[in-house]
Amino acid sequence: MMKLISLISLCFITIYSSAQFEESIPLSGNPVLMSKSFTDISKINVGTFDSTFIYLLDTLTINVGAPLFDDFSTDKFQKFDASFSDPGPAPDKVYHLLDSFGVVVPNNAEYTEQVTFYREINIGLNTITDTDFTPTELKIGDLSSYPVTHVPTLVYPNFYIYDTLDYPNPVDTVWITADVVQDSATQFFASVNSPESLWADSEAFRNYTKAINPPTLGVATFDGLDENGYPYEIGSAITNYGDHLTSKAINLSSTSVPSISPSDSVYLSFLYQAKGYGDAPEETDSLVVELFDQATDTWNRIWSVNGVPLDDFEMTHLPITDPIYFTDGFRFRFRNYGGLSGDLDNFHIDYVQLRLNSNFQDTVIRDFAMVYPVGSLLETYTSVPWDHYKNSPSVRMDSTFKVVVRNNDNVPLGEKDGAIEIMYNGSVEQTLILPESILNNGDLNYKEWTIYTSFYDFSLGPRFDESKTGPKEVFDIRTGVETGDPDGHPENDSCYTQQVFQNYYSYDDGSAEAAYGPTAAQARLAIKYTPYESDSLIGARIHFVPSVTDLSDKLFLLTVWDDNGGEPGEVIYQDDLFFPRQPSYDYNAEMFTDYMFIDTQKVHVGGTFYIGWRQFDPERLNVGLDVNTINNDKTFYSVDGEISWNQSNIEGSVMIHPIFSTSFDEVLGLEDQMYEDDVQINIFPNPSSNILNIQSNVQIEKIELINIQGQNILETNQSQLNIEGIPNGIYFVRVNDIHGPYKIIKQ
Repeated sequence: MMKLISLISLCFITIYSSAQFEESIPLSGNPVLMSKSFTDISKINVGTFDSTFIYLLDTLTINVGAPLFDDFSTDKFQKFDASFSDPGPAPDKVYHLLDSFGVVVPNNAEYTEQVTFYREINIGLNTITDTDFTPTELKIGDLSSYPVTHVPTLVYPNFYIYDTLDYPNPVDTVWITADVVQDSATQFFASVNSPESLWADSEAFRNYTKAINPPTLGVATFDGLDENGYPYEIGSAITNYGDHLTSKAINLSSTSVPSISPSDSVYLSFLYQAKGYGDAPEETDSLVVELFDQATDTWNRIWSVNGVPLDDFEMTHLPITDPIYFTDGFRFRFRNYGGLSGDLDNFHIDYVQLRLNSNFQDTVIRDFAMVYPVGSLLETYTSVPWDHYKNSPSVRMDSTFKVVVRNNDNVPLGEKDGAIEIMYNGSVEQTLILPESILNNGDLNYKEWTIYTSFYDFSLGPRFDESKTGPKEVFDIRTGVETGDPDGHPENDSCYTQQVFQNYYSYDDGSAEAAYGPTAAQARLAIKYTPYESDSLIGARIHFVPSVTDLSDKLFLLTVWDDNGGEPGEVIYQDDLFFPRQPSYDYNAEMFTDYMFIDTQKVHVGGTFYIGWRQFDPERLNVGLDVNTINNDKTFYSVDGEISWNQSNIEGSVMIHPIFSTSFDEVLGLEDQMYEDDVQINIFPNPSSNILNIQSNVQIEKIELINIQGQNILETNQSQLNIEGIPNGIYFVRVNDIHGPYKIIKQ
């Protein structure tokens, strides 16, 4: 077992802070895809093709004026979602057993491939004579894959007969388990005709967040995860080919393109980046391009690159000149070689084109595009409770709203104002202008091959419509940026996002690119929040993500601290030591697990507070880290029992959301309870070497002293506690079973 763990650890590159007590490492699964697989993917009759589909894909055509093109800003992956009730080719029902003439064997027929026999026993002569049964020839088909080939096979009755000749007893028949029985499988067929879809598989991950400064909005990422977000070889150190991205068949024959020939310079071009915001591939890892030879049914490698981290995307422009590829079944594909146990050894591709009448110098990308989706229109947060927003007219919209665009052309492009449309239920309610003079940083035009990052101050601008009355509100945001020149690919000049108002605060964009956590026994993790108004906390949404090992058996205490000069102060809520929590990998649509305070408590917060956990073991608990929104100045951890706090050095936003009391409370069954703002408890002196005094405005019925392992070591009903005889260290005091625990130090 120890050897296995050692091998697994080799698959991950750990980023250490200077203190060596916090880590950020790659994910071993993709929660975004995993959440969909639970609802969209069903495996019927595993081990047989019964009730599955064979898809008959359409063949794509190409001409000089319309190359095959994908910048991954929109989804061009073929959808395989046929239904049994769809019109199409008749299904094919295939039987497991046929007789020697090809006739279907009856359902109740049972046989064995084991030789069986008739045994005669003569007691008088003390002899045994075995006579093998005459075999039957059947044709047996393997129903695990389609089409089925039936193989002639000799089978026997699934029983033995024992006959004692000179003893008056009946003939005995001994039945054995039949290993040859009739079965059937039905293969369904679905014809696909969707020329807008270019790809015949979807193992690569189309996303907007994992590449650094991509040429356009969206990339396809290659890793060690399958199309459902699961590792190809979980818990292993296996390195092999992982994702494939395969084009549909393309007609490159002369009948489709009459003038085409190998001399016409057909080129496959694309851009690629290694690592990005993901895991860096090693030198032994690679990205590969292969072409399909239809005549020999083989894939031929024409290009590959080893794993080297790249700051920007590199252009590759590959000529296709061999006559074997100029058929009506031409295909090309990308695939990666790397670790198969997680989201490892990332390569990203963008701007894939198959062009006719090209040449080796034809590498210009004539396109202006957005680089990333825009973020929240709120100052600091990506989500806040709707009633907090409505009740706080002084709260401003974002003063540093960020837009990133890129001129990929080799010539300057004209300038034009952009716009943000705020929509509700499909209707535009407000339009915010993005002045061209800010979009292009004051340049006369958009310079060639240049990325422009601009910021906008909407703090004095219009607010979201506060007349909306729901406990949850969602506004659609369309951001569009154009130039004054024609653009052949306008689909990447705009993006759509949502401004969500629910019952929680958040910093992140909802997508985790890494797993994060402190690494020390009894470590604390605390995320800083300053709410728009005073209110009551009722719990936390936490996005735990899969990484090297399953940590769902580890324990932590959900904890809230008040503020102490810009870092966590006193504990104002902590779970009962005897009822700890465990990480949950909740791959539902939200991908967050709600951890409500025990006994449906509400904890009042009037200003800045911190929410997180106290963990028991040194293992990192792997909370999601969004590396695209930088808020590590809000992340604190302690490894010395809260004597000191460290601000995180790892950039990103930890995905822990405090949940507030809203009109959802009635559904949740939450009740107000007296807590720290109402109960006054003073423990002194602290630190102490002998006597602790406890003062309270409530009657003291029980005081408990609990060690750091959660064990009750002292108990009294008096207002003093003698701690002289216990070892020095950190302890907790709990009053009347419900107040505390309060940290004390014995010295």
